[in-house]
Amino acid sequence: MSDVLGHPGGGASFEGFVVENLLATLPDAAAPWFYRTSAGAEVDLAIEQGTRLRIAVDIKRTSTPRVGKGFHQGCEDIRATHRFLVYSGQERFPLTHDVIALYPR
Repeated sequence: MSDVLGHPGGGASFEGFVVENLLATLPDAAAPWFYRTSAGAEVDLAIEQGTRLRIAVDIKRTSTPRVGKGFHQGCEDIRATHRFLVYSGQERFPLTHDVIALYPR
């Protein structure tokens, strides 16, 4: 049997797993959406609740997370109030001055 984590579709599978689990925990008032531009700005999951809370989530299946320019630009475009990168590691830590790295439990 081949290694599932080494499969080329592993990243997309991990992203789907994370999105599905996050969506299952959102309150009814939250509005989830995806954001991508033709210029490369992308937010894997944007969550809006009310007029003051807009969360941007990037998802990476790696043990060494890094945020790309496209995520930063996407966050600026959607005016994210909170920024997170969910990765396949096992620690929570500030990745940059405005992005927190998290792991799924």
